Amino acid sequence: MPQWLARLNRTVTNKAMRYLVGIGPFAELEHTGRRSGATFRTVLMAFRHGDTITIALTYGSDVDWLKNLRAAGGGRMRLGRELLDLGPPQTLTTAEGMSRMPVGPRLILPIAGCDEFVELAVLRARRRRR
Repeated sequence: MPQWLARLNRTVTNKAMRYLVGIGPFAELEHTGRRSGATFRTVLMAFRHGDTITIALTYGSDVDWLKNLRAAGGGRMRLGRELLDLGPPQTLTTAEGMSRMPVGPRLILPIAGCDEFVELAVLRARRRRR
């Protein structure tokens, strides 16, 4: 991905996406910086299958939020009306990740060149207060 597009996504698109959190697959992932210890929030699409969350790595596996989750051994996520405590990310094969995607993403992700996926175990789920 070109640097200018990544920068545009960080400064504009990601901020606008916060308004979609709680709608469909749009989730807010809370993670702790591995160097700073600061709390960060990243909006992404997540798909729940029982006690696991599957995320397509549309920017690849070299993203800060994933490195932070690995270093901390997990994080938290706001998905729909739930607040989830998550375990450490586990890498999935392309076939397994794709099989967990709904039809729309399953068609679009290969066109976008996305072939990496992770799953996170749901350790605890609770209803989110409004």
